[in-house]
Amino acid sequence: MDHISKSSPAGSASASGNVSAADVRVLDDPAHERFDLWLGDELVGILGYRDEDDIPGFTAKPGEVVAFMHTVVKEEFGGRGLAETLVRAAFDEARARGWKVRPICTYVQRYLSRHPESLDILVED
Repeated sequence: MDHISKSSPAGSASASGNVSAADVRVLDDPAHERFDLWLGDELVGILGYRDEDDIPGFTAKPGEVVAFMHTVVKEEFGGRGLAETLVRAAFDEARARGWKVRPICTYVQRYLSRHPESLDILVED
């Protein structure tokens, strides 16, 4: 897994106490086609992605367009800005890799409505 970013979520990030920014990590797990959000040694969220060259009916070349499929954060860690931290890191990594993104996930779509700075890397249909 590749380390992508560290970010400090808004407010307390732990169900049982405060977690420092150093404890928040987003890692790419390409074998499972997802970005993993870790707090310390606990996996608390994922953003699943899929290269569109693997999706029937799409004509993208490998690594050209990646669909952000779903975002999940464990319920007990909800309401702390962790999903936003995860999605922001995924967009940062997509930009660094030169990917165009198709936002399938409804959370990612809502994120984009609040963060228009990421609209430039969306795939155009």
